[in-house]
Amino acid sequence: MGYDIERFVGYVNEGLLCSICRDVLEDPLQAPCEHAFCTACIHGWLVHHSNCPEDRQAIDVSVLRPLYRYMKNDLNRLQLHCKNREYGCEMVCSLESIDRHERECEYSQIPCSNAGCTIQVERRNLDVHLAVCEYRSRECPNGCGYTILSAEDTQHNCVAELRTELELLRSEMICRVEEAKHEMESRLDSQRRHMVQKESILQNEIEELKSQMSRMMSDVRSLMAAERQHRQELEQAELEKRELMELLRGLQKDCRLSTTEGSRKPTAFRPLTRLESAKRKPREVTVI
Repeated sequence: MGYDIERFVGYVNEGLLCSICRDVLEDPLQAPCEHAFCTACIHGWLVHHSNCPEDRQAIDVSVLRPLYRYMKNDLNRLQLHCKNREYGCEMVCSLESIDRHERECEYSQIPCSNAGCTIQVERRNLDVHLAVCEYRSRECPNGCGYTILSAEDTQHNCVAELRTELELLRSEMICRVEEAKHEMESRLDSQRRHMVQKESILQNEIEELKSQMSRMMSDVRSLMAAERQHRQELEQAELEKRELMELLRGLQKDCRLSTTEGSRKPTAFRPLTRLESAKRKPREVTVI
């Protein structure tokens, strides 16, 4: 629905009136045939019709467009009275700013903010009404801190209200303690499972390290035994080497003596007796 034409000051162009409700356009839309309508009016019309209400040309919601800019400017410049004129507001302003004024108008009828109160009062008189409203709330004058309504003054009992509040706080505290307890138990169980799992992993790693250490010790013992055997073989070879060197030196000495004596006496002499003796002596040489 549009704005009531009676609210406007001065002449209103016919092109700024809705073709359906015949009031001044509110949130206007325009058809391809250039007829203008209030958004609510044309949407309601197209629910039951499929043509323009003025010239009966076929239209639907998809072809509707915003009003031409020059028409929109003319519409916004129109002057009208506040809707609260009947309550005493004498404000006249442009259509463009009327909504902002009416949201803040001191003569607007607004509901009482107290729960249960159905009275509507002017914005300027709201504070006065709240001071005497039978549904107004206030703090208990006896000091219990409980907020009461004027209608409940005769039924209010500070001790009973405090006892009820205490029971509520006690129940809430018990619930919170139980929740905290369950949460802590859940965390402890989770940590315990994690520690058991970690302990199992560490135990397996320790066993694996022990096994590796055992194999390493076995390898070391084998290497040490092989080293001792190798050392013994070297010592035996060195001993045999010295014996052979001494034998060789003795043979060389015998050969020199035999040569000297052979030049003096041409008698039959066997100089290789010790060499043959060495050949006949069995010896074991270790190959390294």
